[in-house]
Amino acid sequence: MRVLIINGPNLNLLGTREPEIYGTVSMEDYLDALRSEFTSLELEYYQSNIEGELINRLQTNDFDTLVINPGAYTHYSYAIADCLKNISKPKVEVHISNIYKREEFRQKSVTAAHTDAVLSGFGMNGYRLALLSLVSA
Repeated sequence: MRVLIINGPNLNLLGTREPEIYGTVSMEDYLDALRSEFTSLELEYYQSNIEGELINRLQTNDFDTLVINPGAYTHYSYAIADCLKNISKPKVEVHISNIYKREEFRQKSVTAAHTDAVLSGFGMNGYRLALLSLVSA
């Protein structure tokens, strides 16, 4: 099974960006751990700070399932929401922090309605939990 993991803006800074919120593990190191655990899955990772690049990658439609952390685009990108709406494959939205304990503007997700599930507040483990849910579906 080919799983596409997409991260939005500033998530390339994981491990150094606000470690009190996002932790100290880089995405690359965490992906290595995920690949070791989920050896039967082909995990592809994509990150961009540019909304259109994220949409272009999603529209290639060359994956079986999707794990997406839209980052700040979660709260206002109707373009990504529309793109997700047109993907009929299983998909899970992940947020490292609990968005409902953060600033008011971060508590709304315009993309969540177009995913099958949302994981928020599990730290980096949210990606692992998303993979577990997708492989057991």
